Amino acid sequence: MLQTFRSLENRYFRFWLSSVFVSNLGTWLQRTALDWLVIAYLSKQNATAIGIVVLLQYVPQLVLSPFTGFLADYFDRAKLLLVTQVLLMSTSFTLGMLVITEQVTLVHIYFLALTHGVVVAFDIPARHAFVSDVVPEKALTNAVGLNSVSFNSARLIGPAIAGVLIASTSSGWVILMNAMSYIPMLCCVLWLSLKSSCVFKHHSATKGTNKISDGFVYIASRREMVVALAMVSCVCITGMSFAVYLSSININEFHGGAMQYGMLVSMMAVGSITGAVLTASLPAPTVRRMVYVATAYSIACLCVAMSGSIWMFCVALVFLGMTLQLMTTSANAFIQVSSDKKYKGRVMAVAISVILGSTALGGPLVGWLCDEFGGRYAIGLGALLGIVACIIGAVSLGNARSQHTLCRLSIDSTETKEYEKVKI
Repeated sequence: MLQTFRSLENRYFRFWLSSVFVSNLGTWLQRTALDWLVIAYLSKQNATAIGIVVLLQYVPQLVLSPFTGFLADYFDRAKLLLVTQVLLMSTSFTLGMLVITEQVTLVHIYFLALTHGVVVAFDIPARHAFVSDVVPEKALTNAVGLNSVSFNSARLIGPAIAGVLIASTSSGWVILMNAMSYIPMLCCVLWLSLKSSCVFKHHSATKGTNKISDGFVYIASRREMVVALAMVSCVCITGMSFAVYLSSININEFHGGAMQYGMLVSMMAVGSITGAVLTASLPAPTVRRMVYVATAYSIACLCVAMSGSIWMFCVALVFLGMTLQLMTTSANAFIQVSSDKKYKGRVMAVAISVILGSTALGGPLVGWLCDEFGGRYAIGLGALLGIVACIIGAVSLGNARSQHTLCRLSIDSTETKEYEKVKI
C-alpha cells in the first residue's frame, strides 16, 4: 500500500495534487450543473443537445493538439498554465452570471462550451506534461495514477454535492463555485515556478526537434503507441460520453431528478477511483494488460445495459467506471513512460486529443442513439467497440510474437551456417 502512494513523498507533488483536486472538484460541479441545465431546462429533455455540448468542448483539442502540444514543449509550462487557469476562470464566471441573471440560452451554452474547449486544448498538454517536471522519471507512472485518483475522487463527490446545491440554490451558483476553484491552482503553479529548484526542468524543443508535426511522427514510428491509442479511442467513443446516456436514462427510464443524476455519476466515479488506485499500484502498463481491460470493459457495458433496477444499474456502473479508468489511465501512463522528454508535450497532446477527440465524435452519436432507441443501446455499442479494441490489441501481440519468432529463426539459421563453416 505504501508503494501505491510513494509519489506523495515529494512535498511539491503533494501541493500540486491538492490544488488539482480542488480544481477537479469545481470542474465536476460545473459539468453536473451544465448537463442538468441543458437537458432539464434548455432543450426539452433532448440528449442530442448534451452531445453537441460534448462535441464543442472536445473538438478543439482534436484540431489544435499539434500546436498546443508544441507550445507545451517549447514554452515554460508553468507560465502557460497560469494563462489557461485565468481564462478558464473567466469563462466559468461568465457562464455562471448568465445563468444567475436568467439570460442564458442554448446558444450561450454552445458558444461558451466551444470557448472553454479551446482554452482546455492549451491547458491539458501542459498540465499532463508538467507532472513529469515535478516528479522524477522513476515515479512518473505512480504520479500519473495518483493524478487520476485525484480526478476521480473529485468526480465521486462533485456530482453528489452539485445535485444537492442545484436543488437548494441554482445551477448558476454551482458554476460560479467552479470559477473560484481555479485560485488554488494559480497559487500552486506560481509557487512552483518560483521554487525553480524543485522542478525537473523539461528539455525545450531544440533544433531538429522543434516541428509541430514531430509528435505525430514520433508516435507513428512506434507501433505500440499507435496500438494503445487505437484501443483507447475505441473505448472512449461511448465510454467517455457517460454524461449523455446517464442523463437520458435517469430522466426517461428512472424518472429521477438532479440528485439522482449526481448519484449515478458518483457511482461510476467509485469504480474510477478503484481503477486509478489499481493503476498506481501496478508496474508500468503493457498492451497485453490493455487487452484484458478492454475485455472487462465490454462485459461491464453489457452488465449496465441489461440492469433492470436502479440499484443493479448503480452496481454495474461501478464496474464500468473501474474498467474505463483502467483503460484510459493505462494508455496515458504507457505513452508518458514510453516517450522522450523533449517530445512529451507534443506526444501527450496527440494522445489526449485522440481520447477526447473520440469523445467529441461519440457525443452526438450517443445522443442520437439515446433519443432514437434509448440509452441502453448506446451502452451496448460501447460493448461492441470494447471487443474491437480487444481484437486490435490481440492482433498486435500476435504480429509482435510472429516477428520475434522470425527474428529468432533468422539468428538461429545464421548461427548454424557459421557453425557449419567452422566445421568444414
